[in-house]
Amino acid sequence: MKGLHERDLDPDPIRQFRKWFEEARKARLYLPEAIALATTTAEGRPSARMMLFKDADERGFVFYTNFESRKADELKSNPYGVIISYWGELARQVRIEGRVERIPEEESTKYFGTRPRGSQIGAWASEQSAIIENRKELEMRVRKYREQFHGQEVPLPPFWGGYRLIPDRIEFWQGRADRLHDRLCYIRENGSWKIVRLSP
Repeated sequence: MKGLHERDLDPDPIRQFRKWFEEARKARLYLPEAIALATTTAEGRPSARMMLFKDADERGFVFYTNFESRKADELKSNPYGVIISYWGELARQVRIEGRVERIPEEESTKYFGTRPRGSQIGAWASEQSAIIENRKELEMRVRKYREQFHGQEVPLPPFWGGYRLIPDRIEFWQGRADRLHDRLCYIRENGSWKIVRLSP
């Protein structure tokens, strides 16, 4: 297994992430954009879930969700989170830590317009994380919104949109033999990135 060396890293962790992500895409891995997002309550109780990230640039990592979901409630009370990307076939993991904030509505509107119509209807129909009686209740809500928006574009729900995790720490993990893995971590200090090596 090829290791990860300091000399091979891009000085910018976002560019390094995009390089690894592109290699995961070229390897034809299933859903290379899948992430685990961890949040905590105000009391420090953690929760995590799998989802998809939609953008990564110099501003941070963007994902979308219902603003009334459990994760959104937790981000209201504690606006910090952790994203983990894991590409098992490449023995690679990236852990991204930082503050999370909502993105501007116009960015959410633009992205929402690119989603398949069924996903747009689903965003309206699902009261994400709320308890429902049965599957039929959800299907009835889907029919309701299909009828409501028949023959027109589906608008952005007022309770749905994007968040951006603004990283202050990004760790790249490359698996190695005998569990002697490479762990190289970017830490933001005074507006610039410092790279350190962590023991496996």
